[in-house]
Amino acid sequence: MTYFIVKRLAIGLLTIWGVVTAVFIVVRLAPGDQATVALGPDASAAEIEALRHTLGLDRPLLVQYFSYLGDVVRLDFGESYRFGRPAMDQVIERFPATVELTLAATVIAIIAGLILGVLAGKKPGSVLDRAVSTFALGLQALPPFWVGIMFILIFALQLQVLPSAGGGSLANLVLPAVTLSIPFTALVARMTRSGVAETMSEAFVQTARSKGLTETQVLTGHVVKNSLIPVVTVVGLQVGTLLGGAVIIETVFAWPGLGSLLVSAVGNRDYAVVQAATVLIALCVIVLNLAADIVNAKLDPRIRLEARR
Repeated sequence: MTYFIVKRLAIGLLTIWGVVTAVFIVVRLAPGDQATVALGPDASAAEIEALRHTLGLDRPLLVQYFSYLGDVVRLDFGESYRFGRPAMDQVIERFPATVELTLAATVIAIIAGLILGVLAGKKPGSVLDRAVSTFALGLQALPPFWVGIMFILIFALQLQVLPSAGGGSLANLVLPAVTLSIPFTALVARMTRSGVAETMSEAFVQTARSKGLTETQVLTGHVVKNSLIPVVTVVGLQVGTLLGGAVIIETVFAWPGLGSLLVSAVGNRDYAVVQAATVLIALCVIVLNLAADIVNAKLDPRIRLEARR
């Protein structure tokens, strides 16, 4: 198990380095000059050059890169020129709202997806199975931003039962959380359905029935428990994906989280905030994926054996 964890940690560190390097390159290749944007079109050439020197943009690119790597290790991305405070402080301040949205969407997706998947998988080929499978496929095909706009039109503008934007209350959380959870719900439902349908044909399930257990006891005590390994993998991977996907949903619903901050920072060339937010999201995704790998290895010894080869 130790070898497995060390191997995954090494892969995670390489991935972090790749993400950090990609962020540096993309930010430097982005059109527009940060100093010019910060000072405005009326700034003189001398003022722009002075700010470029302050930001270190006049140094050779390789020097900037290694200085940037050192800053990343210290989680020091400099100050946001828009807010006049450390970029990481600004990101950390918004991060809890994104975590709240992601966790709410994850809970909704797991509960709804497991229920739909079990209902479909316990009788493969039935009308209910085909209906749930078609419904899940349709959900997975819907663009989340379009679903969000439709929710705003229906529940906020037409029915006026839920707010369309903002944060700070449970009512504000409902629409963005449900919108963010829709593709995740469909994926969990399909994975659960496949696992349950496959497990239902196993010999130990027939043995459990022959002992006089009810269908509910067979499902909850034997079938579902043995069908959750691929679902755990999906959940671990998708929670990280939801953090990235929240960028769009937060923008649609004006949710005061990391995603809306990142979009605003990109538009204003606030590269310190862009780098801090992107690196933090990447770190969260990698840590969550590592946690999912470890849980899977605990549940399925075959994964540990394969990792040793």
